[in-house]
Formats: sequence, C-alpha cells, structure tokens
Amino acid sequence: MKIWAISVVFCLTLLSCAAPKSFEYKEVRNVKLDKFGFDKTSLAMELVYYNPNNFGLDLRMVDADVYVDNRYLGKMNLDTLMHIPKKADFILPSKIGIDLKEFYKNALNLVVSNEVLVTVKGTTRVGKAGIFKTVPFTYEGRHKLNLF
Repeated sequence: MKIWAISVVFCLTLLSCAAPKSFEYKEVRNVKLDKFGFDKTSLAMELVYYNPNNFGLDLRMVDADVYVDNRYLGKMNLDTLMHIPKKADFILPSKIGIDLKEFYKNALNLVVSNEVLVTVKGTTRVGKAGIFKTVPFTYEGRHKLNLF
C-alpha cells in the first residue's frame, strides 16, 4: 500500500510539471580560434541565451551539426553539467570542430555575402532533480558577417 501511494504521488508530480519553454538565443560573444590545423580546426565561443521558464534546469549535453548557407560547417559538442537559473540569461561555452575542406568550399560565398544563414540541428539533455530527457532542437537565423 505504501509503495502504491508513493508511486501515485511521484506520477502526479511528474504530470504537474510544466513542459519547459525553449531557450531564447540572444548573441554570440568572444569568438576565437581555439586550435588550428590543415584539415580540422576548432572555434571557441560563448553563446548567450535566456531561460524564460519559472524554474531552473540542468543541462548535461549538447551535440549538434552546424551549417552555413545550407552547407555543413562542423560539429558542436558540450559534455558537461551546468545549472541554468530561472528567468535569467546564461552563457553556454561552445566549441565547433570545423572541417576546413567544407569551409574552403564556402569561403567565396562568405567573402561575397555580408549575411549568412546559420542552421544548427542537434540534441540536448536537460532535466531537473536528476531526471534528464533528450530533446531535439533546430535553430536557424540570418547573421551579418563582418570579415573586413
């Protein structure tokens, strides 16, 4: 009887939790070349987001593919546990492994155009109180590119 009551309370608690709203992208900060190689290069940056939820969340993992003008640029990974406060901005430290062969294919477009379409498709693991869920996400937006 006691196990049944605990199970019912646990199920009701899970059902009463509101589904989290998506984080709102704000800006990119501190972009720098982390590691340079002839075929692979790593770019480090800080992505600033806003958590619109009335509760904090824990972010465990981000795994995504990054595209510029619908051409593959590289892979973005984050494998650390970080707490995201409620109703606040937060910084997501990010690294993108860039495949330079693909980058060189896009180089002419990047020089000619001052605006590019950035698309990010991937998954993240978010949770609360030790219970995590894998959530797919897609971001797409046009960004001005100032090379000169």
